Formats: sequence, C-alpha cells, structure tokens
Amino acid sequence: MPQAHHSDPAPSDLEDCPTTPTTTDHPPLSLQVPSSPSAPSLSGDTLRSRANSFNSTAETARSRAGSDVQTIRSRFDGDDLSPAEALAPDKTNEEDFEPKDSPFAFSQGQLNKLLNPKSLAAYRALGGIRGLEQGLQTDLVAGLSVDETTISENVTFETATQSAKAKKIQDSQPILEQGKVVTDHKVDGQYHDRRRIFKDNRLPTKQSLSIWRLFWNAYNDRILIILTAAAIISLALGVYEAVGQQRSPQEPQSLDWVEGLAIEVAVVIVVLVTGVNDYRREKQFVALNAKKDDRQVKAIRSGKSIMISVFDIMVGDVLHLESGDSIPADGILISGHGIRCDESSATGESDAMKKTGGEEVWTRIQNGTATSKLDPFIISGSKVLEGVGTYLVTSVGVNSSFGKIMMSLQTENEGTPLQVKLANMANWIGYLGTTAAGLLFFILLIRFLAGLSGNTDTPAEKGSAFLDILIVAITIIVVAVPEGLPVAVTLALSFATKRMLKENNLVRHLRACETMGNATTICSDKTGTLTQNRMTVVEGTLGTKVKITSGQSSNETAALSFSTAFSGLSPSVRNLLLQSCAINSTAFEGEEDGKATFIGSKTETAILTLAKEHLGMGPVAEERAGVELVQLIPFDSDRKCMGVVIRLSSGHYRLLVKGAAEILLKRATSELVDKSQDTLSETDISVASRSRASETIEDFASQSLRTIAMLYRDFPQWPPTEARRLEEDASVAVFEDVFEDMTLLAIFGIQDPLREGVSKAVKQCQDAGVVVRMVTGDNVITANAIATQCGIKTPEGLVMEGPKFRQLSDEDMDAILPKLQVLARSSPDDKRILVSRLKHLGETVAVTGDGTNDGPALKLADVGFSMGIAGTEVAKEASAIILMDDNFSSIVKAIMWGRSVNDAVSKFLQFQITVNITAVVLAFVSAVASPDMHSVLSAVQLLWVNLIMDTFAALALATDAPTEKILDRPPVPKRAALITTNMWKMIIGQAVYQLVVTFTLYFAGAKILHYDLAANGGILKTELDTIVFNTFVWMQIFNEFNNRRLDNKFNIFEGVHKNMFFIGINAIMVGGQIMIIFVGGKAFQIKRIGGSQWAISILCALPCLLWAVLLRCIPDQYAAAFFGFVGRIWFAVAMPALRVLAAVFAPVGKGCKAYSKHVAQPTKRFCKRTTRKIFRKPAQEDDLPSKDEEAATELSKTISPTTPMTPPSAGLPLQPPPITLTAA
Repeated sequence: MPQAHHSDPAPSDLEDCPTTPTTTDHPPLSLQVPSSPSAPSLSGDTLRSRANSFNSTAETARSRAGSDVQTIRSRFDGDDLSPAEALAPDKTNEEDFEPKDSPFAFSQGQLNKLLNPKSLAAYRALGGIRGLEQGLQTDLVAGLSVDETTISENVTFETATQSAKAKKIQDSQPILEQGKVVTDHKVDGQYHDRRRIFKDNRLPTKQSLSIWRLFWNAYNDRILIILTAAAIISLALGVYEAVGQQRSPQEPQSLDWVEGLAIEVAVVIVVLVTGVNDYRREKQFVALNAKKDDRQVKAIRSGKSIMISVFDIMVGDVLHLESGDSIPADGILISGHGIRCDESSATGESDAMKKTGGEEVWTRIQNGTATSKLDPFIISGSKVLEGVGTYLVTSVGVNSSFGKIMMSLQTENEGTPLQVKLANMANWIGYLGTTAAGLLFFILLIRFLAGLSGNTDTPAEKGSAFLDILIVAITIIVVAVPEGLPVAVTLALSFATKRMLKENNLVRHLRACETMGNATTICSDKTGTLTQNRMTVVEGTLGTKVKITSGQSSNETAALSFSTAFSGLSPSVRNLLLQSCAINSTAFEGEEDGKATFIGSKTETAILTLAKEHLGMGPVAEERAGVELVQLIPFDSDRKCMGVVIRLSSGHYRLLVKGAAEILLKRATSELVDKSQDTLSETDISVASRSRASETIEDFASQSLRTIAMLYRDFPQWPPTEARRLEEDASVAVFEDVFEDMTLLAIFGIQDPLREGVSKAVKQCQDAGVVVRMVTGDNVITANAIATQCGIKTPEGLVMEGPKFRQLSDEDMDAILPKLQVLARSSPDDKRILVSRLKHLGETVAVTGDGTNDGPALKLADVGFSMGIAGTEVAKEASAIILMDDNFSSIVKAIMWGRSVNDAVSKFLQFQITVNITAVVLAFVSAVASPDMHSVLSAVQLLWVNLIMDTFAALALATDAPTEKILDRPPVPKRAALITTNMWKMIIGQAVYQLVVTFTLYFAGAKILHYDLAANGGILKTELDTIVFNTFVWMQIFNEFNNRRLDNKFNIFEGVHKNMFFIGINAIMVGGQIMIIFVGGKAFQIKRIGGSQWAISILCALPCLLWAVLLRCIPDQYAAAFFGFVGRIWFAVAMPALRVLAAVFAPVGKGCKAYSKHVAQPTKRFCKRTTRKIFRKPAQEDDLPSKDEEAATELSKTISPTTPMTPPSAGLPLQPPPITLTAA
C-alpha cells in the first residue's frame, strides 16, 4: 500500500481543525515551565517579516484599553492556498517528495517547504506543531528515545495532520522522572530510519584531491615541464648516438642517453615526494576541520536534558535555545520566552526577529487572527540574541537552510599572511635566478655558436651539446626558484595546529597561529580563564543584617552557618528564596559523564546547588512546574542582571531579579526583616543599613568573591499601569520602568579560586614582552584582588572602571593605556573600545571572550580566543582560536607555538637562500669557466640539491617543538623584515665560506691533489667534480644544523634528540648522498671515490660548523653597518645599469603582454571551448571570463539599485564560519 505522503493531502483536511490549543499535563523540559493555555501569550508580531516571505494584505486592529483585544480576521501570505498547493514540489527537488519505505508522515521535501521561504501555509498544511510531532514520531516534551533504531509503525499524512484536531491523550508517552538516569550510550543502528530518510547533521566534506591529482599538480610546473621536454630530447639524441651512429670497434659505447634518463627519474622522484608531502598535509587539515566544526548542543532525549554532538542531531530532536546559541538545524519553536534571533547571516534580514511558539501560531491560524508577522520558524545558522526555549528540528545537514548555503560556498582555503609574503619573496628570488640562468644561457650559446665553424662533431653531438647548455640553464632556474618557501610555512602550520590541539588550542583560522607568536598584549577575562569557574556560595547576608557562611572562607565569627540560618526561615520566606534561586535561572538539571549535575552558567549552578543542599529544593523541573511564568528578562551585560515575573496563587505578580550586588543595591529601597514570620515583612533601608550592605559587598570583593544580590517586588497586576509596554507585545512591560523600589532579599559571595599555574603563566607572558590586562565585569575591589593574586596588577599599574574608561577622549585613552592593567565593571563595548585603541597604538592584540556581545571585540582583535566550555556559539564563531579548557595557561602555549611557526619559517628561509646563492653562483661560474661549457654540478645533481632544499629541509626545520626558552625574547613587530640582520649575517657568511671551498677545489683541486689532468684528464676530472659535488652536499647537511638556531648562541644541538623528524630526514639525506656517490655513476656524472677523497669532502664541509660560531661572535650592529655600506655601493653602481636594461627591454615586455592578452589567451580559451563542445564536457574555470571581467560584472551588480543592501550587524560577519556543520 503506498504511503500517504506520496499523494497530495486533500483540501478538506483542515476544515475540522480545532480552534483551541491542545494542552499537555507534562511541563516542557526546554523551559521547564508549564505550557498552560491559560498563561498569557508572550508572542506577537515580529519586527519585520523576512524579505519576500510574508506580505500581509490585511490589517489587525487591537484595542489596548482594559487589556481587551478585538481582532479583525487577518490573512497571511498563502492563506488561500490549499494543502496540496502549499506543499507542491518544485521542479528541481521532486525527488525529495518521494522517499522510499518511509515510516514518517512527511517527506523531506514537504518539511523544506516550511522555510523555502517561511510559509505559514505549509505549517498549516502539515498540521502545526502537533502534526509535526505525530508525523515525525517524536515527543515535544520527552524528545526522541535514545533506544530508537528502526521504526516499525508507519504514520500516514492524514493521521498526522488529523492529530492536531484532538487533544493529546494524557500520559500517552510518559516522561521519565528528572532524577532517573537515562542511558545515553550509542545503540547499534541508532536512528537508522531517520538517518536513511532525513540524513544526519553533516555536510559532505569538500572533495579532497586524490594522491594522483596531487602528483599531477606537483608536476604541473612550467619549469619542470620544460626540463622534462629537454631531457626527452636529450634522451632521444643519446639513444640515437648509441644505436643510430656508426662507430669504430675501438670506440666505447655512447652513454649520453643516461643523463636524459636520469633527469627524467629525478623529476619523477621530486614529483612523488612533493605529492606525498601534499597528501599528508591535506589529510591533517581535513582532520583538523572535522574537529573544528564539532561542538556540543543541549537536547532532550528520553525526557532527559543531555549534551550531544552537533553532528548527531536528528530530524525530530527537541533542542534547547538560549541566548548566544548558534542554531544548528532548521525547526519550529515549541515554546519559549522572549526569543529573538539574528537571521542576518542566513536571510539577510538585519532586524532582530521575534519568535512565536508553534502552539500559539496554530491557534491564531485556526482563529483566523494569524498575520504574516507570526514567526515560529527557527533557521539554522542564525543566532539567538535573547530568550530561552525549545524547538523541534525539521531539517538537518544538506537539507537545512544553512547547509544549502554552505554547500554553495565551499571554497579553497586562503593563504595566510606569511604564506603570501613568502610567495612574493619566492617570486623575487625566482626572478633573480631566472635572470642568472638566462644570462648563463646566452653566454654559453654565444660561445657555442662561435665554435661551430671549427667543430667537427656530428650533428647529433652538436645537438646534444646545445641541449646540455639548455638543460643546465633550466636546472639553475629549478634550483633558484624556492617553491619550498610556502610549503615550509604550510608544514609548520600543519604541525603546530595538530600539536596545539593536544594542548587545548583549537585553531579555527591558520593566520591566528602566526599572529599569536607576535602578540604584544593580551586582554583576558577573569571568570573561567584566570579562575577555575568552579563556583561555590561561601558567604552571604539575609537582608543587610543576618550574616551567613558555609565556614570555608568566613572572617566573621558571628556569622550563622547556612544550615542554621536557613532552618530558621519561615515557609513564606523560604519559598521566596527558593523561587529566586530556582525560577530566576536558566540552568537546568542534566548529565555530564554519566553523573547528574546542573548545566548552565557556573554562577547559577552554584546558587542552585545552595538551594538543593540547604533550602530543600527538589528537581528543578518540578519546582518550575508549579509556577506560572509571565515574563522573562534575559541577562544583559550592560545592566548586569536578569529577572522573571511569576503569577502568585493570590492573583498578584512577583518580579524576581538577581545580578551584580553593587548595582542592584542602588535599586533597592527596602529589605526583608524578621525572616521567621509567615508574612513577608519589609522595612525601608536606612542609611546605616545601606552603608553596612556596601561594606559587606566590599568585604566579599576583597576576598575575591563574586557578589550576587537578590531582589523582589510584588505587583497587583501585570503589566503595571504605570509601566510602558513593548509595541510588538502589549503583555510585556519595559524592564527599566518596573526595576525600581525593589526589596533586598539576600546578598551572596561566590568563590571562584584561581586556576593552578595562572600566576606562572602571567609571569611567562610578562617575561616574553607580552602585557597582560584583565577585563572583567566584576567590581573594582574584586578585580583588583584577583589581578594582584595572579600577578597582573603591579604597584605602578592602573585600575579603572568601564563607565569611566569609555568617557575618556582618544588622547586620554592613549595616555593611560600603557599603565592600564585592570578594567573592571566593563561592558563588551568597553572591551571593543580597548582593543581598538590598542591596535591604533600599533599593538598586536589578543582577546578572550565568552559571551555573545564579545563577538565584536573578538573579531576586531588580531587574535580572538573564545572559551570552549563557557563560550557561546557566537563567540566561538567570531574567534580565531578556541580554548578547549578555558585556561589562560593555554594562551601561553599558543604564544609558544606561534613563535615556533615563525621561527621554523625563518630557519628554512635562512637555509634555502644560502643554498640558492651557493648553487647558482657555483653552477654559473663553473659553466662559464669550463672549456666544454659544462657546470661542475650536473642537472641531476642540482635536482638532488633542489630536493634537499625544498622538501627534506622544510620537513626537518619545521618540526622543532618550542621550549619555554622561546619566551625569553620580546615579540617581533608587525612590520619587521622577514630576513633579520642576524639571518643575513649567517646567509652571506655561509655562502662565502661554501663558495671559497668549492671554487678552491674546482680551480685548484687538481694542483692540490696532484692530479695530472693532461695525462688522464677524463677520469680525474670526473673524480674532482665528484669531490666538489660531495663537499657541496655535505656542507648543506652540516649547515642545516647551524640553522636550528636563529640567535647568536652556540648550542645548535639543543633538543635535537627530541625531534625524530629531524633525525630521520637527515639520515635519509646522508644515506641518499652515500648511495649516490657509490652507485650514481653515469646517471649523476660522477665517479666512485675512495677513503681519502671522502675525508677531503667531510673535512672541507665540517668547518662550516666552526665558521658559524665565528659568525655568531660578530655583533649584529657591526654586521648591519657593513651590509648598509655594501648596499649603498651596490645601488649606486647597479641602479643606472638596471634603468638602462629596463628602458631597452620595456618595449619587448609590453609586446609580450599584448600578445598574451589579445592573442594567446583568447586562442587558448577558444581551443578549450571547442574541444569541450566536441567531447561534450562541462565548462571549467579556464573557459570563464578573466578576473578583471568578473570584477567589472560584480561591480555593476553591486551598484545596481535593484540589489538589496544589508549592512553588517554589530561588527559580526554576514557569512558565518563553518562551525555548525561539517564543511571543509
């Protein structure tokens, strides 16, 4: 029998729908308050409907007088559509509407109609929130069952949509009691049918390149291709000479073909090593991206609130929503209070969108009072700005709104700033090498042409001689172009990010790893970063007079213990205090590591623990189930407090507020007295009592305690007549109008001890030249005490409050910033201002943040650190690095690894430029000086040297782990040169030594070694060239040890035994060189040498270690003065010559550019298009217009008046980073 969802629903399905909301006896655990139909509605019109989604054509008239509401029947966009029309498939996704063997009432295509765009018509056609509950076989209260695998019972479309007509059967799906432990282990085949029909919450990772493609990319280099072509021609001529030319019986067999074959083999080896290296690096970054995108979300399963991976979210899940959350999947709001979402990153809508519960929306639809502004839709990728609630997931992964956007935006990773700088440097070095190679080619070509008249060789031999000249010139280009520079930084970043993850630093943006090494200041939060974030209530006062203590840190001998004080409270006072703790809280009971615990803000969990241990609080869900919540005031970092309004059994209303004690004390005009009476007795706060309370707050703060006050006020009606009301919802009062004349209930001091090792970490930062500043919302006394304990505050340091700081002029700020060490009572905007001014002063700023409002500061900073445990998803997305343990000591590790990356690149740069200079100059001079125009270093030998430079050395020098000694130097300024004076000293010094040794052996070696080249020139000349080559390579191997240090200290072997990469790679290079000398033979154009020649090679190369010691003894300032003098002379001589050459070759360059632009490129595109049309292949990037044409097209689109412009909101990016879903 076919499933019902294969056919369109009948238009009559909605005729008998109920006009009253359905109810349940079970409180929704998402809010853990009852969803009673008698509760006043908190929902209303959103600020603005989504663009092009809803356009209401009817008006709604409301009479505010006497709270009576009269509504004219309104219509929403699609109100006149039948269910079949509302759920009609599009031509592009018809397959989504036809699932195979689905036990669910709805297909993925029908669910997608809810948000494509937002559609109340589709919501009505699916039966509202109850229809979705039935059709997706879930429970709005208990969520999915953790033991679900396959689903045996099928639900039809009619059954699901008709379920909205009847009241939900009570206890049809009993909820497990809050205290009962629920199994949250992985069940084999868990949610098999849901995964099969709706998929999971993952995006397919961007297809990584195969190993073969990487091999092709490594080979697809112009220089290697030209070298390959020349080698093939050389091989062909060599084979022709060997088999196609007649020779006398006494003449030996020609082996000229061996060189061409050896070059081809060398090219293959270079390509293989490069490809394998790239493949390994790509796999590391894929693993890192998977870890980066994973996070934990709060879900309800089997009636229990648990934390699950974002990848494990299923359609039908019930998820919690809290302020600061990044929404991981599409869905429908079940219930909530004051929920507003920022959907700018998902829809482009810049206004905060107010959400209405799905039950109320359904009721309004049935009553005929629904308007297009009703919005129960939760869009993935958007942010929760305020409020709490739960929602039902309807689309995940590639089917969600955010997933579709991310699938269309998957792009290549951008290069980091250091990679860009090194690529530019590599280009310049390559230009110089190409110039040298071109000059060598023309010199040798002129000599070759000049000698043709007297040359008696065969045409094949002449052709082979010409090819030898060409191959040597091309090989010099191969050696001179340092393509290993960008590879080196990539390897260093790959190695560093992998190790940083083990040390609790999850790097989201690679550039942050480089930048952190040069950080000059850190603006750190206090709670959870400098402290343990394990909060416990240890002291307090009831009213202003009764002091209470847990006995852990009290200095008051007259204070009552918690048990004594709370046992003497009357039931009414105890109930009031219990309400302030349990109801005015967003924390909830859940499980972590299989143990029941409170989940939420550590401050709130500490207060809930106090209520549970001393006030007799039962399960939080039960405490909240007996209270009718009227209005929720979310925590705001500016006003430093949060509150709720509840309805009392007497019909009155009570406002409960808790927050920063010194701020709330100003709002209190009375206090609760005589706590033993059943009636609540209040009295005005006297001047003495207020002074006593202020002293108590200061005393708690001086003990580094966080001070929290609790206030309340009763009202005869809500909203009060004197209070303003929100325009979009008349049932909600403006908080500022009711937050006055409050009654002080209690003040608590919450202890949060310093993290172990924080003082040492702060001292390490200061020794490294990094200034640590504490930015906290605590009062001045608490902040000063904590900062002094951990070493941030020094006697000459300055402490300032945020409100005073933000009033300063820019000039005054700049004047006090060098001494500012603590910014107390600061808001997120104060933090942003601080970061902005520090950057203006040229500082490299690192910032920590955990709240939603910290996003602008995290984004503005050079490196933003978010908290992996306490941080909101908005903060994590705005940050560059996530501290997985919320520990300040992990920031020190990030500094060490950042400096290690920069050092690794500098080491490799120093090594490679030395080899470049030596190899190019040696090959150039020896080829010019040689009678037969052959370089002492053959093409195959130079390719081996190139392999050592570009791959082996990069691996060896990029894998040194940092030690704490790396913090013993100041940070490098932003605009510092890539090559320092000390590096130039070592580069020039080592190049001079190596050239002196190799030139001595090449030009005077025969005389020194008593070789008679005239008598037996061929063999001895080859032997001498072998000694030069062997000496040259061994100098590079020894010099690699020299480059392990960038300072002027002598111990180059420090920590080398801990780097297995370095030892292993050097063993490969040594083994490879020995093997080449012994078996290289004709391929490398060398001769096997004996022990004495080996001794000469090693003894000539080894002194480069001692030479490096002498170079390090030269003060850097002397070297700088010498280089400056030489540079001035060079520019005075060379610049005129360069200007003449530029003037001569400028017309040639312009002609080449014009030819390339107007002839070569169009011809190339035409040929490719024609070929693809013939073979019917899809167009590729090469067929598209040039970047300039694309840019012009995009510009015309941008300035088009029909294009909607969406301004960025709060400094956050419009396009969210891929943190919610997996995207490579």
